[in-house]
Amino acid sequence: MAEKRFGKISGINGNMVAVEFNDYVIQNEVAFVVHNEERLKSEVIRVRGNQAELQVYEDTKELRVGEKVEFTDDLLSVELGPGLLGQIFDGLQNPLPQLAEQCGFFLKRGVYLEALPDEAKWEFSPSMKKGTKVRAGDKLGMVKEEIFDHWIMVPFGLDGELYVESIVARGKYSLKAPIAKLKDAHGKIHNAAMQQIWPVKIPITAYAEKLKPSKTLVTKIRIIDTLIPVSLGGTYCVPGPFGSGKTVLQQLISKHAEVDIVVIAACGERAGEVVETLRTFPELMDPRTNRPLMERTVIICNTSSMPVAARESSVYTAVTIAEYYRQMGLNVLLLADSTSRWAQAMREMSGRLEEIPGEEAFPAYLETRIASFYERAGIVRLNNNSIGSVTIGGTVSPAGGNFEEPVTQATLKVVGAFQGLSRDRSNARKYPAIDPLESWSKYKSFIDEKEISRAKNVLRKSHEVNQMMKVVGEEGTSLDDFIIYLKGEFLDDVYLQQNAFDEVDAATIEERQRYIFHVIYKILEAEFNFGNKDDARRFFLGLRQKFIEWNSIEFKTDEFFKKEREIKDEVIKSKGRE
Repeated sequence: MAEKRFGKISGINGNMVAVEFNDYVIQNEVAFVVHNEERLKSEVIRVRGNQAELQVYEDTKELRVGEKVEFTDDLLSVELGPGLLGQIFDGLQNPLPQLAEQCGFFLKRGVYLEALPDEAKWEFSPSMKKGTKVRAGDKLGMVKEEIFDHWIMVPFGLDGELYVESIVARGKYSLKAPIAKLKDAHGKIHNAAMQQIWPVKIPITAYAEKLKPSKTLVTKIRIIDTLIPVSLGGTYCVPGPFGSGKTVLQQLISKHAEVDIVVIAACGERAGEVVETLRTFPELMDPRTNRPLMERTVIICNTSSMPVAARESSVYTAVTIAEYYRQMGLNVLLLADSTSRWAQAMREMSGRLEEIPGEEAFPAYLETRIASFYERAGIVRLNNNSIGSVTIGGTVSPAGGNFEEPVTQATLKVVGAFQGLSRDRSNARKYPAIDPLESWSKYKSFIDEKEISRAKNVLRKSHEVNQMMKVVGEEGTSLDDFIIYLKGEFLDDVYLQQNAFDEVDAATIEERQRYIFHVIYKILEAEFNFGNKDDARRFFLGLRQKFIEWNSIEFKTDEFFKKEREIKDEVIKSKGRE
């Protein structure tokens, strides 16, 4: 065992501590600031000569110059293994329910618990035999975790080809107990356990190939899946002002999206919103399994009242856990709420480091950091040819809803889809409040591109007519233009909006979206014979009501087809021809 290395505090600036040392220090290594009986976890963020600057993941109140700092030689890492699902962790992977049980309502600083307790025993079933050739990420065996087969894999950090020297028989083992011995090309033996330790800032790359995202991730939110789609393994951002529905939208996507695992990173959100998430999720039922949604969810919780440095750790902890489950051939959705708070923490630490500021005092490397986070998304082919994916969706909270601010702009440069929430639509009680004209996506929808382009064109022209009517009034608008305006409003009301409180309308499956959009497309393309604007308005209001009722009827039931016939008869009558 290497000798312990120590330094002493030479300066304190909020959550940044300057430390003098005599030996050596590794960039990004973990250190502990020793204060009386407390050991405060921190990370080296800059080394200059014999002085290192550390960001402390705890409150630094009462620390003194001259106090001891112990360096560990370890990078900031997480425990990976069975038992992660259903858990609520902080950014340092402390299990919060157990921490609260030990500390009470007010969590004490310097208390760190095992994320995956070693006393838990898991039933391990080997899938490899002695002498089998393996590589990093290959499956050695399996344990059952909730509804999933949790694969125990060859440690990700091992290089080259290895051979299984021995592997345990089926039975119950603790997470740290060796379940296999692996021999490398040099004859060295490596132990493999059910638990792995992995540095959070280093991507897990134990796969054969990274692929280009191509398959649509079905969220069952119609405006997203049709107009602003996201691909499995893709990236997207949801910017929007306060109160525009970012958190509600994320919760519904996590409930209804067609993915296996959901990882939620509350990286600096207000405590009230985090509490709502923590109270809501354990009670939500998964519509796919009729079991608690928490059984396939991991929550990383870090509120805005916690030390700012912890926001960074929560983001990287979440994405590392997501990559871990991707290595098992699962589709993982990571929802980060909100990356603006993380960026603000970077700005605060950069200021304390006295770095040259960029735009709005954010650090010059803001874009690089944001890009490196979103680049960890992707769809991969594993060594056994199975496919796994991590899709990353981050919310952004620009001050005043200004999408021109640096965090939003830096994010837009790297994501594949932009789902911008609108204050006006939110005030008009339109849900989701995503602006269909401002938002965009580089991914393909499962609906024909020509039909989508035509629908967007109707929305755009409808908006232009609406703006014109605000100036010249309805009487100064031609009947043809007024019909275009009504068509756009109709599309918005019956398809782009959903009733989140209606069991049927809250989530629309892919087949139903295709079916309904095709009916709407025919209405948008139809030429109607109206005598005047009142006739046109009366028709579209009646049709709107019928469609809203149709949206709440179970798909492909007798009642569903009956309502469809009513709608089509009404359209044919108004066209004035069969």
